[in-house]
Amino acid sequence: MDVKSAFLYGSIEEEVYVCQPPGFENPSYPDRVYKLKKALYGLHQAPRAWYDTLSSYLLENGFERGVIDKTLFIKRKKKDILLVQIYVDDIIFGSTKDNMCKEFEELMHQRFKMSSMGELTLFLGLQVQQKSDGIFICRSKYVQDILTKFGFSESKPASTPMETHKQITADLEGEDMDVHHYRSMIGSLMYLTASRPDIMFPVCVCARFQVRPKQSHYQAVKRIFRYLKGQPT
Repeated sequence: MDVKSAFLYGSIEEEVYVCQPPGFENPSYPDRVYKLKKALYGLHQAPRAWYDTLSSYLLENGFERGVIDKTLFIKRKKKDILLVQIYVDDIIFGSTKDNMCKEFEELMHQRFKMSSMGELTLFLGLQVQQKSDGIFICRSKYVQDILTKFGFSESKPASTPMETHKQITADLEGEDMDVHHYRSMIGSLMYLTASRPDIMFPVCVCARFQVRPKQSHYQAVKRIFRYLKGQPT
């Protein structure tokens, strides 16, 4: 499910004032400002205010908050269980009983404007296939996206994500690389490591040199991308 205009539901406790928006000025009081009761997009308080509003609503309706993951909510009914995972305004949920899913959808529609997206197929870059013999997760679309983003979609594939005979060192005498570009590449790869243990070690090694990346480090990162080109799944 997807929440429409999620941040606008959040009530804020701090005193926040905004100028009168263009086209909605009060001619009698042009110099006055508005005091906000609810959050607006762009406010630093908006994400937390939305989360507080949603979590309070779920807790009031029989859900328990996850102990480790605070965005996971659990509802138990005898031997059945309903799991609800929240990422900002995106919600995925599943249950051991179909009726509990339908009840949850009705519950959310009572309080928020929601879009029901149907069976889960894509979430945060994860491609999901639900079959009779299991649930399969793939990241090939995300891999293709980052290959295109950093210009490796036409590169020659590498057989391994890291050279086995060459150690990556600080290389203090090497040529400096663009720090922001290097960190962007590392960040994109770090997000992928959760489902790709084959690149975990080389990515973590390259991540050590984000303060002063050199040409040799950049070459090592390029090899990881070339490996992904050959092994997108």
